[in-house]
Amino acid sequence: MLITPGKLLAGINSPEDIKKLDQAQLVQLCEDLRQFIIDNVSVYGGHFGASLGVVELTVALHYVLNTPYDQLVWDVGHQAYGHKILTGRRDQFHTNRLYNGLSGFPKRKESEYDTFGVGHSSTSISAALGMAAASQYLKIEDKQHVAVIGDGAMTGGMAFEGLNHAGVSDTNVLIILNDNCMAIDPNVGALKDYLTDITTSRTYNKLKDEVWNLLGKLSMFGKSAQEIVSKVENGIKGTLLSQSNLFESLNLRYFGPVDGHDVNHLVAVLNDLKNIKGPKILHCITTKGKGYAPAEKGNATTWHAPGTFDKITGEIHKKIYSVPQAPKYQDVFGHTIVELAKANDKIMGITPAMPSGSSLNIMMKEMPERAFDVGIAEQHAVTFSAGLATQGLIPFCNIYSTFMQRAYDQVIHDVCIQNLPVNFFLDRAGFSGADGPTHHGAYDLAYFRCLPNMIVAAPMNEAELRNLMFTAQLPRTEKAFSIRYPRGQGVMPHWRTPMEEIKIGTGRKIRDGEELAILTIGHIGNYAVEVCERLAAQHIEVAHYDMRFVKPLDEAMLHEIFSTYKKVLTVEDGCVQGGFGSAVLEFMADHNYHADVKRLGIPDRIVEHGEQFELHHESGFDPDGIEKAVIGMLEHA
Repeated sequence: MLITPGKLLAGINSPEDIKKLDQAQLVQLCEDLRQFIIDNVSVYGGHFGASLGVVELTVALHYVLNTPYDQLVWDVGHQAYGHKILTGRRDQFHTNRLYNGLSGFPKRKESEYDTFGVGHSSTSISAALGMAAASQYLKIEDKQHVAVIGDGAMTGGMAFEGLNHAGVSDTNVLIILNDNCMAIDPNVGALKDYLTDITTSRTYNKLKDEVWNLLGKLSMFGKSAQEIVSKVENGIKGTLLSQSNLFESLNLRYFGPVDGHDVNHLVAVLNDLKNIKGPKILHCITTKGKGYAPAEKGNATTWHAPGTFDKITGEIHKKIYSVPQAPKYQDVFGHTIVELAKANDKIMGITPAMPSGSSLNIMMKEMPERAFDVGIAEQHAVTFSAGLATQGLIPFCNIYSTFMQRAYDQVIHDVCIQNLPVNFFLDRAGFSGADGPTHHGAYDLAYFRCLPNMIVAAPMNEAELRNLMFTAQLPRTEKAFSIRYPRGQGVMPHWRTPMEEIKIGTGRKIRDGEELAILTIGHIGNYAVEVCERLAAQHIEVAHYDMRFVKPLDEAMLHEIFSTYKKVLTVEDGCVQGGFGSAVLEFMADHNYHADVKRLGIPDRIVEHGEQFELHHESGFDPDGIEKAVIGMLEHA
């Protein structure tokens, strides 16, 4: 069903239409926009709390700025629902995150208003600064460059790198810190405490308002008057806060904190800041889920992306099953690490800002001294884990596959070169689903298998994940261990199986066959099980091997396979270029075997968003695609 927008919002087809409104009408436009987001997400699902928290800021920015000429960068992207609705995509918004529909994040090829694609966090300052530097070089003086950074993204190291560079530039860049004290889970770390100090200093805020007013009155008297006011303001900040102002120390003009839900005050502030040249930061205080009581008063993590819900009662819709269901892989990890840690006091859990997403929050609750949320800081998470390993502890570092890409250098330099036994658990491996290409875990098999001193494995089901976790915590003095698993449910409702060691580099034969063998890695092997049963019903017997390890490969098993079968099909939910199938081809070439080999996996292109099964089908390795490939190979002489 299509959601009917409110009267004012119905007339907004671009930011130019917002500018036609009287400023007094902006409050009602904000209400219309907020209700439209609530109505759509309650029916169709998606991210929720973050976009509600920036409704007023979004309206104010598009009212004041000349977008898309002025450059507006959102960080992180799930803040940008209101931005999408106001920039010509209102009537398509019901397709948000659906297959072939709108992306859930800003996307350059989707709209000229989306100046920079953002899925991972902490990139906006660097991107906006690059845009501002380009304008400076091209002698374009009237263009504004604004980075809206929020939802914990300021804790990412790249944000600090951008701040450090911005402070020594004289570019016209405005950084807006959307401070809601939340990422997906509550923010952690010293920066969060520092921002709280600024926010809650009543004396500073009172004097700050007086200085702000004075700045506005004196601005007409020229640069010298502004410099005097600036010095007074800086003195107040340094004297009244327990620390000197972090942002001012980086040579960024700091303004705020301001109420991020007062749209008319935001308009006034943004108009003032347009006339102040150089790098500057505006600190906005917002509430995640603002305007929807269940989200404001409830668990902010739950309301980050709640799925569909009853907008009247706030009841989140949950599927009711008549039979036991398999758990999510992340929950198997979360419960199993606790089980192992109770028996092994050297196990430590680490995650970069995803304790609920990875289910490490279970360990954080039971063993808080042994589980660490390090913030949106994947590089730090890896090197911190390496430090733990040097002292004889056993780190279980859980990072989404797509986010591990950000820490690749640390894996090489700080783990593999030093040959440290760090255990990496890569959640959301393969297609992530509706989050799309910025979140797909497509590359980890390829980028880890090329590293010395790295073991690379993937379980086919929950029992195999538990066995691999058990194996990873057994004593060893070298080699990192990577274990990947997908988003979503496994296949075993009764998953709490006894754990046992798996010999490193060994696969298992699932089924004997004739002429053709299917080789799989990880959860996608369950598709092959289904295909083998379909084919058997047609009196076609093919073999199936669950290889379990991409590195080291089970060479004894591969010798058996290539000595027996002349046709081999490899299936993986990772990139086909350089992944598992490529490793099998390399083995075949190195040992002078000759066989007809076909590889199925994620193709060498950017695959957009959609349900995982839809993307498997598009890429040709769903059960139908595997069956078609087998039949085609068998029919080929």
